[in-house]
Amino acid sequence: MFWIICAALAGVVAIAIAAPLLRRRGVAGDEPAAAYDLRVYRDQLREVDRDQERGVIDAGDAERLRVEIGRKVLAADRVLQASGGPRRVNGGIAALAVLAVVLAGTFALYQRLGQPEHPDQPIARRIAEAQARYDARPTQEQAEAKAPDRAAPALSAEDMALIERLRQAAGQRPDDLQGQELLARYEQALGNLVAAKQAQSRVVALKGARATAQDYAELADLAARAAGGIITAEAEAAINRAGTLDPKNPLARFLAGYLQVQSGRPDRAFPIWAALLAEGHRAEPWHAFVRSSIGDLAWFAGRPDYVPPDETALPGPDADALAAAEDMTPEQRRAMVQGMVQGLENRLATQGGTPEEWARLIGSLAVLEDRDRAGAILAEARSRFASTPEALATVNAAAKQAGLE
Repeated sequence: MFWIICAALAGVVAIAIAAPLLRRRGVAGDEPAAAYDLRVYRDQLREVDRDQERGVIDAGDAERLRVEIGRKVLAADRVLQASGGPRRVNGGIAALAVLAVVLAGTFALYQRLGQPEHPDQPIARRIAEAQARYDARPTQEQAEAKAPDRAAPALSAEDMALIERLRQAAGQRPDDLQGQELLARYEQALGNLVAAKQAQSRVVALKGARATAQDYAELADLAARAAGGIITAEAEAAINRAGTLDPKNPLARFLAGYLQVQSGRPDRAFPIWAALLAEGHRAEPWHAFVRSSIGDLAWFAGRPDYVPPDETALPGPDADALAAAEDMTPEQRRAMVQGMVQGLENRLATQGGTPEEWARLIGSLAVLEDRDRAGAILAEARSRFASTPEALATVNAAAKQAGLE
């Protein structure tokens, strides 16, 4: 039935394309002017007959009009015969040949790239294939061996000498926690992800029971990046440990969702990433990737009606809070504003935020005349967005407006 429908549709389309190519010239732009004149004169003859029947003209006038129009008909017919009569459109046969080649090529291309004999894929089979893909993951060592090399940033001889001294010091004192933390940070900046992962693993081991969820999440992130983007069993173990220590850790949750995407389970990845978007986390480096991928992920997860949250507006007081503020004293309103500012500050400190939110916090603290805290927040925001000129410009503009510069 499918092939019958396809053949019928292809035939209808082919006929619709071929008909204009083969028809005889029948419009003003495709035929001699004499053919058009003939149709006009014949219409005039019929009009004379109708006028005579209605009594508009008498028989004598009708006959004179017929004679005059008849002479014009004969003249137009002679011109038309001399021009060779109606012709077919130039190139019609060639166009039909091209059309036939296109139809044949389309069929051959579908036979090669399509899968007309491919069986249906029920959900149970897709889940089984996803599980097989999950079980067939390479080890960390195998993935690292196949991962592409990363270009190292250009550094001065002095900077390279400092990093070499840091490596030597970390190698001589492997139990120095601060040295291992610095080594992990600088190796990551240099693109030496395997070395950075090893240093971060040493950090987690040195901290022992004091290792936080963020420590394990960063270890998982480095392991995945060192493996060329593959979340191996080693990285997954770090993700699970981070989730046990802090189920709300954003980086660990992002990586957990990415593991499900990698394994072919969009139905499991979608709720994880959708929750992350709903919570914000717009300052996180993975946020843009999740935001750009969530539409396709929702479709594959069976949620084509999903609409990502609007991230253009900044959070503020709701209608109930505004209504309650009308009955407050100035002191009470100030206390409410301070509470909202404190909540924004706490959220930015724990979850991060957009440059606009940091700018809003700086301006709010300046309005509350807490310039010391505003200055501290400004310094922290500049540190966070030092590598993003556009975000840094937003923060600096807020500082200038608040009178901090």
